[in-house]
Formats: sequence, structure tokens, C-alpha cells
Amino acid sequence: MLKKIFFQIHWFLGITAGLILSLMGVTGAIYSYESQILKWINQDSYVVQVENRPVLTPAEIYQRYSNQYPAAKINSITVAQDPSAAASVNVVKEGARRGHTIMINPYSAQALPEIKGREFFQFIQQLHRNLTVGPIGKQITGASTLMLIFFVLSGLYLRWPKRHSIKQWLFVKPKLNGRNFIWDLHAVVGTWVVIFYLILACTGLYWSYDWWRNGMFKVLGVERSQPQATATPQGGQGGQGGQGERAEKITPTELNIALTQSWQGFNQVGRDFSTLTMNLPKRADGQVSMSFFDAEPQHERARNNLTFNYQTNSVEKLELYEDKKLNEKIMSSMLPVHRGSFFGSVYQFMAMLASLAMPLFFITGWMLYLKRRNQKQLTQAARQGANSPALDANQKPWLIAYATQTGVSEQLAWRTAGSLQEAQLATQVKAVQDLKPEDLHNAEHVLFIASTYGTGEAPDLATSFEKKLLTQHLNLSHLNYAVLALGSKEYPESYCSFGHRIAAWLDQNGAQALFNPIEVNNANPDDIARWNTALAQSTQLDLGSIQVHKVYDTWTLAKRECLNPTSLGQPAFNIELKTQHDITWEAGDIAEIQPGNSQARIDAFLQQQKLSAQPELIAALRYKDLSQKIHGFFSTEELLEQLPELPTREYSIASIPSQQMLRLVVRQQQSNQALGLGSGWLTEHVDVGQDVLLRIRSNPSFHLIDDNRPMICIGNGTGIAGLMSLMQARVRLDYTDNWLIFGERQREHDFFYQRTIEAWQSTGMLKRIDLAFSRDQADKVYVHHKLREQASELRAWIDKGAVLYVCGSIQGMASDVDHALIDILGEARVDQLRETGRYRRDVY
Repeated sequence: MLKKIFFQIHWFLGITAGLILSLMGVTGAIYSYESQILKWINQDSYVVQVENRPVLTPAEIYQRYSNQYPAAKINSITVAQDPSAAASVNVVKEGARRGHTIMINPYSAQALPEIKGREFFQFIQQLHRNLTVGPIGKQITGASTLMLIFFVLSGLYLRWPKRHSIKQWLFVKPKLNGRNFIWDLHAVVGTWVVIFYLILACTGLYWSYDWWRNGMFKVLGVERSQPQATATPQGGQGGQGGQGERAEKITPTELNIALTQSWQGFNQVGRDFSTLTMNLPKRADGQVSMSFFDAEPQHERARNNLTFNYQTNSVEKLELYEDKKLNEKIMSSMLPVHRGSFFGSVYQFMAMLASLAMPLFFITGWMLYLKRRNQKQLTQAARQGANSPALDANQKPWLIAYATQTGVSEQLAWRTAGSLQEAQLATQVKAVQDLKPEDLHNAEHVLFIASTYGTGEAPDLATSFEKKLLTQHLNLSHLNYAVLALGSKEYPESYCSFGHRIAAWLDQNGAQALFNPIEVNNANPDDIARWNTALAQSTQLDLGSIQVHKVYDTWTLAKRECLNPTSLGQPAFNIELKTQHDITWEAGDIAEIQPGNSQARIDAFLQQQKLSAQPELIAALRYKDLSQKIHGFFSTEELLEQLPELPTREYSIASIPSQQMLRLVVRQQQSNQALGLGSGWLTEHVDVGQDVLLRIRSNPSFHLIDDNRPMICIGNGTGIAGLMSLMQARVRLDYTDNWLIFGERQREHDFFYQRTIEAWQSTGMLKRIDLAFSRDQADKVYVHHKLREQASELRAWIDKGAVLYVCGSIQGMASDVDHALIDILGEARVDQLRETGRYRRDVY
């Protein structure tokens, strides 16, 4: 739950504040190299021709510049050790708090060309700090910076539990496609820039909030200096009060003496320097303050400060930057820390790249949000897509009834409704269990979209419809109908049989078929397209396409182990998969796998078709059905067009997201002396560490109840998978009224996850457990026998509100359990449990 909350906040703030942070990132990257860029584009202002004479001293520069520009009020003079570097004077300028700097020739004090680009960088600075809208913008950028800290920390939290390898954490995988690549790019680049963004955000807030600035001084243990009344602004306005009030204003002659003696005094210090700035004194108090940089300064703010008394010809104060403690250096050099130069040129360049990458997260975050919303809410989107322009109020709506176990039929029902409404036909969508005879009497057109469950059964929630409505005789001669029957050809004896039973009942009651029932094999898009075409022909309308969207994510096979070595039955495997994507599911959901062909199968096909084993062709054939009859082809594209995709396989998920992996229980199946498509792919053909295409399919009819009512889990064989996810979720919620009834062949070999289950029992999380190992005694004992043995206990649990969950094989176990429940509880009560969601099944 905490992870979900953080995720929701993360994306919500990301798509709202992301644009501001992107702007701040780009402008910050540009501004961090202001001095280097200005020097690069203003070579004639920063570099002079070396002459065969000494450069002017500060006193000589003052004298010559004052003679040339007598109206100028000089604040400071800066000279450089490099004979090819320009000097500069800072003069008072109205509206400029720090004055205006003019570059001059150090040999003549002549002004050099005005520096180009200053106004641009001032604009960039204001855009970066306050969006150029003053205090309001400052509050916006400050809040966005606080959000950046949350993004970094929440992003780490959301990704950290995955425990990926260094390669997965730090390297972008260009082979990924679509949403997978976007997520990988977002996460991997985000990992690289974590440290940079934390430093940028924490230091950037120094200028945003006084409380943050004070907190930094306190945390780092640095005493914050207070502004003094005697301070003289660099803009040139004299201070008021203090010593400056007692001293007289300095005369030009005294100023010349002060500069000359201070320059000589600085040289006596004997410290090498790169540049020296001498602040001109405003009062004749004997003091001249200077700041200078070492020959190789740590950064652009690593100033040394010196106060020289020209009256006593002595150094009164010398503060060297290198003598400061680290915490003092940080607090006195916040801008270099912020832009990265404090840590060296390499770090500064990397920090600049990190800042430039800020828009990447805004763009990829938006793309992920849109894709996630599209995939997570397909049925809801279909429902919303059924809204249409104004329809004729007198028009009788087309009734669309669906019977679903996993949600596919419902999605198709709403998409069909949307397609009809776009063609100006009114529609009404209902689940079949909500249908009443009057609904059919009042309708003129009805479309049934019905899944067949198990071995020819109606979906669990539709059993009441079949028992109550399909047994009635109604006069439906006024009704036109069509049926879309969903099923799986893996069960040829019962393929789409529930849909056909509905069609037969409608026909027997006089309804007129618009066209013959259309069968859909495992949501095959071609079959769905035939439904759309038939509707268009019968209505003579141009209908939009109807599709069921399937998007697979890339998972990695992390672990595979046999659960039942030396068992009498086929080997069953514990399969664990991990992904780098942010994917969640609920206990009871289904993993739909896209199986692939083994390399041996692909090699045999290539040899049969006399094709060379090119990597691109091998990759294209990986998920194709190679059993199809091949006609002549002139190119690999024509060949691939003849080959449909391999059918998918579905498995109950045995874990919950907080376990940081997706677990399946897969038993090997044999078909024509070869491993089954899905089981062979997962248990043998894919190597540990290789990728598996998988998507989570919501299975709401088997989801966990959201309260602490008792739960009875019944299953056999690999059906333990779906029950394990339910029990894991209950254990995390500390709900202890749990009863497990499980069956397999032999306890010694086939007690899947025995240690975990016994641990739950010993800690009281599993209140009851009944095991049926059929081969451990002469008379075979199955799950339904245990149910009958505990009939009185079962009734007691049901009376307390218990919810039944059945997972496993439909043939044998599930049907026998159903018969046992009817014998124990009565058919009426079992039907009531089914209709109220207290009897839930995931059977196959």
C-alpha cells in the first residue's frame, strides 16, 4: 500500500511539476558555464597582447582610468598574474547592486570592448531562479525543488525492492521496445543522476527559503555571519555608522598612497596568486581590503581575504580558503557546490549533463503515465468509449449482454457498444446474471458475448442465468440476435459451447439470428474482426474496428527448480520471474505468457525451408507458429506473413508484488512425445537469465476479499499457485481464519511449498489444514473426500461468512468439489454463494 501511495504521488507531481523542473534544469546547465562561455565569445575583452613592459599596478590603473573617465566612481580594481589576461575595474552604476565591471588593458588602462552576452545570462539566471516573475516565481521554483527531492527518494524506493544486478540498474538496454524501453530509460538514467539531483536540490533551496538556509548552517555546524553596519556595498554607496562614521573621507592623494602601499604589502606576503581584487577604501581609516585567488584555485569562489593597514604598513588579517574546515568551505561556496565546480571540472560537466537530462524524465514520465493509464483501464476506456453524440430518444437500444470469467467478454461488450454508438445506434450493456425476461421482451436487438469456462461450463457468475433464464420458455419472435462465443480450441469437445447453448435457446424461443454464431479462439484478433464485419453487414453501417489490446512486458527468468523430483507424476517446477518495470498485480491474477520456439525447432524449420540462420530471421521466428503449411514465398517478409503468432498460455500467479518476484507453478505436459508449448518453454527451452514475454491479466472473479472473513482454499496439483497468492496476502494482513485443503499424489514428493505452509500452520496463520495424498494408501483419497469428512466443519465456517476459493484442474477435482459442496450445503445455497461472490474458482 505504501508503495502504491508513493507511486501515485510520484507520477502526479512528476506530470505537474516536471515542466518547471525541466526548465530549471536546462537553464541551470547553461548558467553553470557562464564564465567559460563569456570568455569564449569575448576573447578580445578577456585576452590582450603581451607587451615588453610590466603591467600597471592597481594604483597606476586607478590614476590612469580616473584621468580618462573622471566621472567614474571606482569600487574595486582586479589585476591578473597572467600578462595576457585583461584587468578590470568595477564602477558604480545606478540600478546595479554589485556595480558594473569594465575590462581594461593592464598595460594602458584603456577600456576593452564591452562583454557580449551578459544580458542573456542575467535572463537565464532569473528564469532559473524565479521564472522571471519575481517572488511568485521564486515560490514556484522553490516548491518544485522540494518536489525534486521527493522524486529522487521515492524513485529509489520504488525501484530498490527489485534488487537488480548492477547491469540492470546502471545500463540502458537498447534492445527493449515500446513501454519497456521508456521505463528502462527513465529508471536507469534516473539512477545515474540521483546524487547530482540531491545535491542540486539541497543546495538550490539555499536561495529559496530562509528556514532551509538556517537549517543548513545549523546542520553543518557553521556560525552564520551577520551583516555589519560598516559594510560598504560593492555598488559604491558608503556605509553608515561605526568606524566609517568617525573617519574622514579619503582624498585622491591618500587613496593613491593606500593603493601603492597595499600593493607592496601584498607582495611582501609572498603568496602566489592568479587574480587579485583590491577594494578601494571610502574612508581614511588606514584599512584596505583585498581578495585573491591562488594560482590554481579550487573553484571560482575559493577566495583568500586580506586586510592591510597602509598606515602601519602591516597585515591585520589574512584568511586563507585552504585553512577553512570542509563545512565552512561548503557554506562559503554554495554556488560552486550547486553548479558542481566545488568538486572539480569532471563533476561539474557531469552535473551539467544531469541538469540537461531533466526534460527526459518529464517526457518519459508522461509517456509512461499515458501508456499505463491506457493498459490498466482498458475495460474502463471501452466503457467510456461507449459515449456517443446525441441519439434518437425514441430509438430502442441494442441490448448487449456479456458473460465473463476473466474480463475479456466484458471488454468486448463495451467496445462493441462504442462501435455501434459511433454509428448513431443506442446501446445498453448488461451482465447476463442481471438479465430479466422483461429485458428481452423490451428489446428488438440483442447481442450476446459469452465466454465458455472450464470444460464447457458457463462463467461462475453466469451459472444463475443458465439455470434460471435459459430453462424458461419465452416468446422471443420479435427479437433479432447475434452471439459472439469465446473459448479455447485446446478444449475441442467443449469449444465455445456456452455461447452455442445461448444461441440454441434463442432460436428455440423464436428469435431471429442476424448471422451464425461467431467463435473466438483465445481472443484471436482475426475472429474478433469477423464479428465486427458481420455486425457491419447486418446493420449496413460503417463500424469502427473492435480490438482486445495485449501488451507484453519483458521479464527475466530468475530461478527454476523442480518441486517434485522422483515423483510418480510429471515434473512440476517453481518458476520465478523478475522485471525492471513497475508492474503490480493482485492475489488471484493470471500471468499470460507468450511462449516461443526452441532453438532446435527454429533450426529444423530453417533447414526445411532452406533458409540461412540469420539473427534477424531467428528473432522473427521465435514466437511464430512454425507448424503451419507454407506456400511459396519470394522474401522472408512473405514467409513471416504466412505464420501466425504462437498461442499464449495462462498460469495462476503464486506470489504477491511485495515478494519482489512473480512465481508460477508449471507442470510439464507431453504432446506427441514433445513437451507442451507453454510448459516446455518455461521449464526447459528458456535459460535462467533469459527474457520471457509476459502480461498480467486481471482475474477479478478470483480476487481476495477485502475483509477478514474466514477463507477456505481448496485445490490440487499446480492449483496450489493461485491459493498461495491468496494466503500470502492474508498473512501480510494478519488474517488468521484460513483453511487449506490440498491434494496431490505422495506427501514425500508432491507436497509443494511444504515448509512455507507448515510455518503458517505453526505460527497460527493457517488455522486448519487437510491434505489428500492419493497414492499414500491403498484407497485413493482426494480433495472432495476431505470435504465430505469435514462436512460439519465446512457448514460452520460457511455460517460464519467464509469465502470458498477453488483452484486446480476442472476435470476431476473442481467438478468433484462442486458436487460435494452441493451435497453438503444444498444446491440453492451453493448458487447463492456463487452469486454473492463467496464461491470463487480459478480452474483449468
